[in-house]
Amino acid sequence: MEFDEGATVDLGGISDVRGGGLGGGGLVAGGGGIIGLIGTVLYLLVGGGGSGFSIPDPGVGGPAAPSGSSELAGQSCQAGTGPNGKIDVFATCAFNDAQSTWRKIFTDAGRQYTPTTLVLYTGQTSTGCGTGTSAAGPFYCPADQRVYLDLTFFEDLRRDLGAPGDFAQAYVIAHEVGHHVQNVLGTNDQVAAATRKKPSRQNELSVRVELQADCYSGVWARVSERAGSIRLDEGDPEEAIRAAGQIGDDRLQRQAGQRVSPESFTHGSAEQRIRWLRRGLDNGDPAECDTFKGDI
Repeated sequence: MEFDEGATVDLGGISDVRGGGLGGGGLVAGGGGIIGLIGTVLYLLVGGGGSGFSIPDPGVGGPAAPSGSSELAGQSCQAGTGPNGKIDVFATCAFNDAQSTWRKIFTDAGRQYTPTTLVLYTGQTSTGCGTGTSAAGPFYCPADQRVYLDLTFFEDLRRDLGAPGDFAQAYVIAHEVGHHVQNVLGTNDQVAAATRKKPSRQNELSVRVELQADCYSGVWARVSERAGSIRLDEGDPEEAIRAAGQIGDDRLQRQAGQRVSPESFTHGSAEQRIRWLRRGLDNGDPAECDTFKGDI
C-alpha cells in the first residue's frame, strides 16, 4: 500500500501520549462502551482479561486530548511505507486518509462528518470508557469519540495471528474509524436501545456492529483508491482479508483451546468477517454494509 506522493503527516486529529499514560500492567478495560477489533479470546491469548462490546454510556466524558508528537509533524507519508517504514507515520497517515475519505462520503451524501481523534499510547491509558489496555487490541470509545491504538499490536498481528503486511494494519485502523462512523450515524444509540429492550440480543447485535465496521473499512479502501489517495499493491487486499479471517471468533476460540460456541461470538466468524470486508472492498458503497437486515 502506498500513499499519494504529496501526503504528509497531519497532527490535527492525533493525540500522542506514548510514554505519558498510566504505565504498564494488566488492568482490564472497563467502564463500559469500548468497541474493539477483537474480542475476549485474543485478550486471553496475549495475557489480558476481557473486553468486547458493551453498551456506550453517553454520559461519560474523556480527558482532553494532548497535541500530537512534534517529531511526526510534516513527515512524508512515504516514510511509513516499505519494510523499514516508520509505523507511527504509517498509522497516522492511514488514519488521516480514512478520515478524509469518510468526510467526502458524508459530504457527497449531504451529511456532516464529525471527526474523531487517534490516540497513540503505550501499555494502558485513560479513556472516556474507563481504562484501556494494549492487551485489548485497538479499540474505539463512543463516549469520548476517540480511537485508541498501541502500535505494538501490529507485531502481535504479525507474530501471534499470522497476519503481516501494511494493508492488514490499515484495515485495523479503518475498522476502528468505521466504529466512529457508526457513532456519527447514530447506529450505536440504536443498538444500545435495542439491547436495553431485549438484553438477550447483545451478542448478536455486537456481531452485526463489528461486521459493519469490517465492511466500512473495505469501503474506505476502495473509495480512497478510486480517488487516488492510496495505491494498493498486488496482494494488499489479501493481507486485509487474511487479517479479518485470523481474528474471527471461531478461530480465536480454537487458538485459545476453547470449544467453538457461536452463541458467545461478539465479532463474527472468520467467514463472516472476510465476507463483509470483501463486500466493502468490492462495492465501495456504505449502503452495501447494512448488517442489521436479514442474515449475516
